[in-house]
Amino acid sequence: MIPKELIDFMRTLGVFPVVLGTVDKDSNLHLAFITWVYPVDDRTLRFALSSNATSAKNIAETGKVSFMIFGANTALAIYGKAKLILDGIEEVRFPVSVFEAFIERVDNVLFPGGIGFIRFEKTALEEKA
Repeated sequence: MIPKELIDFMRTLGVFPVVLGTVDKDSNLHLAFITWVYPVDDRTLRFALSSNATSAKNIAETGKVSFMIFGANTALAIYGKAKLILDGIEEVRFPVSVFEAFIERVDNVLFPGGIGFIRFEKTALEEKA
């Protein structure tokens, strides 16, 4: 389960960076850095990807996902299954798909003595984002 403190922190920020891992039908791994992630509850993450992204194609093929989420004093490796829940967002000017990941396992993989979290700021122009 995702700790309540991290859920509250992610919801407060709105834009929260994570590393998404997917795998295709031939077991080829793919990593992507994404920021459109929202914790629905302690066992469900909702996230959006460009509809033509490799990650989106891999999820359609296998449904297998993993996330690396960095929070205050924690680095969580999250594993689960994802499915497409919305094929497009009207307000977004490019093709985007929304997925939900159902969490099967959460491991805190922060090394002993590690503290803090990785700093992230959205500085890109709106047009580029």
